[in-house]
Amino acid sequence: MVTIKEVAEKAGVSPSTVSRVISDSPRISEETKERVRKVMKELGYHPNAIARSLVSRTTNTIGIVMPRAADEVFLNPFFPEALRGIAKCTHQEGYCMLITTGNTDEEQLESLKTVVNGGRVDGLILMYSKINDPILKAVKKMHVPFVMIGRPPKKEDLDFVDNDNVEAAFNATEYLIRMGHRRIGLINGSLNLVVSIDRFEGYKRALKKYNIDIDESIITSSEFVQEGGYEGMKKILKSPKPPTAIITTDDLMAFGAIKAAKDMGVKIPQDISIMSFNNIPLSEFATPPLTSVEINAYTLGYEAAKIVIDKLKGRCSETVSKVLKTHIIHRQSIVENR
Repeated sequence: MVTIKEVAEKAGVSPSTVSRVISDSPRISEETKERVRKVMKELGYHPNAIARSLVSRTTNTIGIVMPRAADEVFLNPFFPEALRGIAKCTHQEGYCMLITTGNTDEEQLESLKTVVNGGRVDGLILMYSKINDPILKAVKKMHVPFVMIGRPPKKEDLDFVDNDNVEAAFNATEYLIRMGHRRIGLINGSLNLVVSIDRFEGYKRALKKYNIDIDESIITSSEFVQEGGYEGMKKILKSPKPPTAIITTDDLMAFGAIKAAKDMGVKIPQDISIMSFNNIPLSEFATPPLTSVEINAYTLGYEAAKIVIDKLKGRCSETVSKVLKTHIIHRQSIVENR
């Protein structure tokens, strides 16, 4: 096994200089860093991560806080896609990921306290934003850098990356209106999530702009799962006057809604058009291919990781609020209503 002393001898520096190069100390010139790193590569030297963390008091690990148990979360392709973006950024920056989960808020909080108080992570990424969230309340007291994927619930001065979900839902609803639809249903996510609240607000603003009354009989909300979309569509189609178009705020829910429509003998898009959100990879393979709002889940994850790592490395000290643009991916689940 190659030692730090051997690296130092070949590079013509002291072992302490090699250690400083490994920790990316600003006291070492870029020329020296480049020379030492070249020798490390030639000799096949790999720094001992545990020893390095003991010296630097860092773990080079980012904790990922999921909204609920992992086996439930990963049923929705949004999370793997966002995690893929996080993994890309953390790998580039020399960090690892550690996922914390729990079946209840209490289990999640206990898991979070274990990794933070045990010094196992340097920073955190919350993969969601929820109203009256005990996890967020606890994290704010932990004095560890963190960033949220989702707008903070009370417009607090916190680091976050998100879409403008009000605008995105407004644009989606307005598009359907311009396609001739005046009666537009909504299958929304849980209203304890900020993303669902914002998309509901955008939907209502578009209806108001075009003087269309809100009809609660064609509006439902549930968890972001296929079953939620299935049950929501069944309820809406039983309305005395069913809509000509539906917005689902998640593609997975849209898949459930499409199945419910088919089970009830309703054809898509001939009888009812469907617009959705997230544009997950399976959307284009739905029957019919699903028109969906692209929210850039991969980039949301990447930018969240970049924000927290920039804070950890001292590259940024200001509060960061990054809002990514959305756009509609047009496919065959919508037709004009003339």
